[in-house]
Amino acid sequence: MSECDESQTKLSVPDELRDILLDLTIGYLLEQPGDLIDYAIEFFDKLKKAKHLQGPDVQSEESDCSDVEPQRARYCSRRKSVFAETYNPEEDDQDERYKVVFPKTDDQRNSLKFNVKKIFIFRALDPEQINYVIDAMFDRQVHPGDIIIKEGDDGDNFYVIDRGLFVAYVSEIGGSERLVHTYENKGSFGELALLYNIPRAATVKSISDGLLWVMDRKMFRRIVLKTAFKKRKMYEDLIGMVPMLKSLQSYERMNLADALIPKFYENNECIIKQGDPGDGMYFVEEGTVNVVVTSDTGEQINVNQLKKGCYFGELSLLSHKGRAASVFASGKVKLAFLDVDAFERLLGPCMEIMKRNIDDYENQLNKIFGSKHNISDIR
Repeated sequence: MSECDESQTKLSVPDELRDILLDLTIGYLLEQPGDLIDYAIEFFDKLKKAKHLQGPDVQSEESDCSDVEPQRARYCSRRKSVFAETYNPEEDDQDERYKVVFPKTDDQRNSLKFNVKKIFIFRALDPEQINYVIDAMFDRQVHPGDIIIKEGDDGDNFYVIDRGLFVAYVSEIGGSERLVHTYENKGSFGELALLYNIPRAATVKSISDGLLWVMDRKMFRRIVLKTAFKKRKMYEDLIGMVPMLKSLQSYERMNLADALIPKFYENNECIIKQGDPGDGMYFVEEGTVNVVVTSDTGEQINVNQLKKGCYFGELSLLSHKGRAASVFASGKVKLAFLDVDAFERLLGPCMEIMKRNIDDYENQLNKIFGSKHNISDIR
């Protein structure tokens, strides 16, 4: 496709698709089932049965809330939150640090940092941004019976659990309530209303005395949404430096940018180890890394040095063999990591180019070791 054709192609997401995917996302995050695929199959199966029972001529919004599908009914009457003004991160010129800092002890900061790093929505943050999150949180003591958030209310805060027992439940048709999740001394909740501009999808109640860390809505959106926007722009620039990725269409590059995860390494730290199974590939964002191969006699030989815009780790993903070499940080290094699932999903158009590169690696090894080597045999 030419640049002219690409610029004229507009992808439009139908409202019905957006609503269904949002329902699926909310249901999954609320109920947290063990298997996403099984949950999605069951979700769409129920949706299909509901549509079949309603008949092909039933098109009204009210019919979507039929008794045959109570889960769908919970969300089909969504309304926009009164707090849901449009937030454009590109127009927000305030620095993330422009906020009130709530004092904490060293023990509190360390505990909170440990919890925050495990939360999915914060996984793209670098260490400095994690500190912004911790600074922005204040503590709230809770007691048995306290309602933390109430289904249908507007979203005001995001919560991280320090300690305590909490239950989340949703209203069913007929006035009953259904337990969807129990939190015991760990976890977080409240992000759905803030991310998607919808009312609270569930009620969360405290069962015991406990402690929550709270971030207000404005700071949550500024840190999470603005950081996601900046991350995409930064990684789009990085992707533009990799010749192999120029074959991707613009929307494919955006999806790739969203999937990349920042990782940080200190001098001489091992990034991947020869022989280990491949869990993803890496792009060098800042710094330099050394590629080292261990021969059959145990000799370690530097075979390459990679700098910004280079990538590594793809060979084991292509060959389904162990890592062909070890890679070490030379000084402080920042990398963008793409896990194996995203690799297979997003880099299909680049596979042939990467496979051709295998011959180049084998030629380099033949020159170093003076004999014929196959890249997948180096463990």
